[in-house]
Amino acid sequence: MACTHNQRLYDPKQVNTSPDFKVLGPNDTPSSKDANIAAFYNEKREINLVEKPKPKPGPGQVLLHIRATGICGSDIHFWRHGRIGNMIVTDECGSGHESAGEVVELGEGVTEWKVGDRVAIEVGIPCFQPSCEQCRTGKYNGCPYVVFLSAPPYHGTLTRWHVHPAQWLHRLPDHMSYEEGALCEPLTVALSGLEASGLRLGEPALVCGAGPIGLAALLSARAAGAAPIVITDLFQNRLDTAKALVPNVRTVLVDTALSPEDQAAKIKEAVGLKVKVALECTGFEGSISTAAYCIKFGGTLMVIGVGKSPQTYPFMHLSLNEITMKFINRYVDQYPKAIRLISEGVIDVKPLITHRFKLEDAMAAFQVAADPKQGAIKVQIQDLD
Repeated sequence: MACTHNQRLYDPKQVNTSPDFKVLGPNDTPSSKDANIAAFYNEKREINLVEKPKPKPGPGQVLLHIRATGICGSDIHFWRHGRIGNMIVTDECGSGHESAGEVVELGEGVTEWKVGDRVAIEVGIPCFQPSCEQCRTGKYNGCPYVVFLSAPPYHGTLTRWHVHPAQWLHRLPDHMSYEEGALCEPLTVALSGLEASGLRLGEPALVCGAGPIGLAALLSARAAGAAPIVITDLFQNRLDTAKALVPNVRTVLVDTALSPEDQAAKIKEAVGLKVKVALECTGFEGSISTAAYCIKFGGTLMVIGVGKSPQTYPFMHLSLNEITMKFINRYVDQYPKAIRLISEGVIDVKPLITHRFKLEDAMAAFQVAADPKQGAIKVQIQDLD
């Protein structure tokens, strides 16, 4: 596969082999107050604070001061397990892709932005070449040459200074915070799944998983007019959060001792009927199978979560009930929609943030995000000073 311009531009070796790159130990401090520090995971399944060179924007790029970044479940997975699918951590790799920031410097030819503009950052950078079928047909999330920041080997945006293509930034309204701007990324995932599911006004829906994506899916389904809605999770505190966000949602605590069919019976009893659409946000085989048994004839099982491969599903139940099973790969053109929904007050994402840390305390933030006992929904790392 040919190396594209973006792949060369974001080649991690440029950072990792720089004389200015340093992994900071527990007793080390950054070289200055505005040093370009970042959170990196590596092939040893370690998470470290590092100091790296401050980048300079080239033609068509801007330099950003990253103000807020959420820790995603994928960040935890790359740290703890070293891979997701064929994306394998083999060296020091920068985390973070749920970010918003401030434009601080313009590269040559950039006219659509000015210093001080506030932006949400779309981190999937496709090749956008006419020879690429996916890019040419508007399915840029499937670009085989996409550079998705924080997916190995490419460094992410959980850093202080970051250079980004000007055309992959989205303007934040004045009344939207950096926190909300960073939450656009998980919301776009939920919106992508909701759109693909075909959920319509008044249709009953199931959301599996009450983590950040599941709660974003719940808020999106409610905004789309789904009724009634039921949500499941392994942890009661997450279901309590769901209830606080959407008071009329039905909640079901998952019992891992039950079979998928028996768990589905509990869910159908709670909602009072079979659902038309299930938005599965965990990626776990058992949860996907449970969702299948909750769906009415001709319904849709929309798998938004990511999980192990391969998996086993109740094939004949899906077949005999003509249930359509769908999957998504991130999102396409959802950022403008997410910003409008948040800025117009249709979806309030702020309650999803349960913990906030300074950039210098990123290691502590990862420990909280990775420990279910801490009760975190969305942990954000901020650099607002």
